[in-house]
Amino acid sequence: MLFLVSGFYHSQIKTDTFSDFEKLQKENKKPIIIHLYTDWCSVCKIESFKLNKDQELVEMINENFHFINFEAEKTKGKINFQGKEFNYLPNGNSGIHELALALFKNKNQPVYPLWIILDENQKLVYYHEGEFKAEKMKEKLLGFSSL
Repeated sequence: MLFLVSGFYHSQIKTDTFSDFEKLQKENKKPIIIHLYTDWCSVCKIESFKLNKDQELVEMINENFHFINFEAEKTKGKINFQGKEFNYLPNGNSGIHELALALFKNKNQPVYPLWIILDENQKLVYYHEGEFKAEKMKEKLLGFSSL
């Protein structure tokens, strides 16, 4: 009997949290990708699936960046980031995290998904509202001198 074994290997983007971030940055200083999304955003779900399917992109991010996946409307814990404290702002049955509001350029009309890329010194180098296609993301990430 002949068995065929598939050599297909699929890994996903490794995610960090804001609570782990400062420790990770001290151990291994890298640029940061922050992805803001919500669980009700269909574009966010489709985009995440497509990006994780691109093995070259997954490897590029996992090897060269810290990646923080941030659910802007369900993350309720206190977050310390860049020397400031941010809390969840409840609004009836929903709410939004103060850090999400701080990261959005348009505080009154947040657009999901939101992509923010910071250099290893936490300075903003790229801001992208809406779907971020894999090819465009790879192009932007290749612009970092460490790659």
